[in-house]
Amino acid sequence: MTYDLSQARILIVEDMQPMLTLTTSMLSLFGFANVYGAKSVEEGFRLFCQHNHDIVVTDWLMEPFDGLDLIRMIRHDDASPNRFVPILLMTGYSDQPRVEAARDMGVTEFLVKPYSARDMYARIVQIIEKPRQFVDTGEFFGPDRRRRKNFAFYGRDRRGSADKNFNEATFRENPDMEDILHNLQEDAKKV
Repeated sequence: MTYDLSQARILIVEDMQPMLTLTTSMLSLFGFANVYGAKSVEEGFRLFCQHNHDIVVTDWLMEPFDGLDLIRMIRHDDASPNRFVPILLMTGYSDQPRVEAARDMGVTEFLVKPYSARDMYARIVQIIEKPRQFVDTGEFFGPDRRRRKNFAFYGRDRRGSADKNFNEATFRENPDMEDILHNLQEDAKKV
């Protein structure tokens, strides 16, 4: 599907001028007419506060502040005009601890370098077509980190054990529960 991105404002924060130029050109080809570039986290946050961009694309490794610092500022700083803005994090490192650290900081999408124009466009389409609910637990604020639903969960409280009496044994004692779970799984496959 093709989108009219001409009115959307997008911010790119990248300290390497060649990557900043390449990413800006790529986004312009996608139809973004309002592309803002910054070579540091400080400049990026200042521009974000001035223009309240619709999407933020940032590199991870920069100095003296990095992409996670920018995400923290956008999600938690009182000066931030939009804590809910989608943030796409670009990085050359895709090991699981780094992905989890970015997710836990509140990143919306993750893009591994080197990437193609197709990869970048796919992440932007993902942001547009499948916006994620935001979660605020006090300890975490950002897009819902769960991408898959866990239909094998036994209990009402997905994040803890609020109901100690509702456990796997209770689930197995109720034959209707197994049918309900099976039907939910089948319905989810159809969606």
